[in-house]
Amino acid sequence: MNGFAALADPTRRRIIETLAHGPLPSGEIASRFDISAPAISQHLKTLRAAKLVRVRVEAQWRIYELDKEGVDELANWVDELKRFWANKSDALDVALHE
Repeated sequence: MNGFAALADPTRRRIIETLAHGPLPSGEIASRFDISAPAISQHLKTLRAAKLVRVRVEAQWRIYELDKEGVDELANWVDELKRFWANKSDALDVALHE
């Protein structure tokens, strides 16, 4: 699954927004939602597959954090899209003023 498909789900977007503030154990992530821990686990699995989060094990905890590489890839794509539309907008402005 690609990053945009993974972010189509509102729960996964909220997980990403939560992790933007820093790494958290899976139990802490789950406690912030009104759905079951296994459901959160599935969302985290999807986000890992999309390379938006990564996990590390510390003692008995699984600590999740944003995956900089995957997030940067999405951000770069959005930046390219913004540049494309900015150029089109600039050309339209010129044409309208002529």
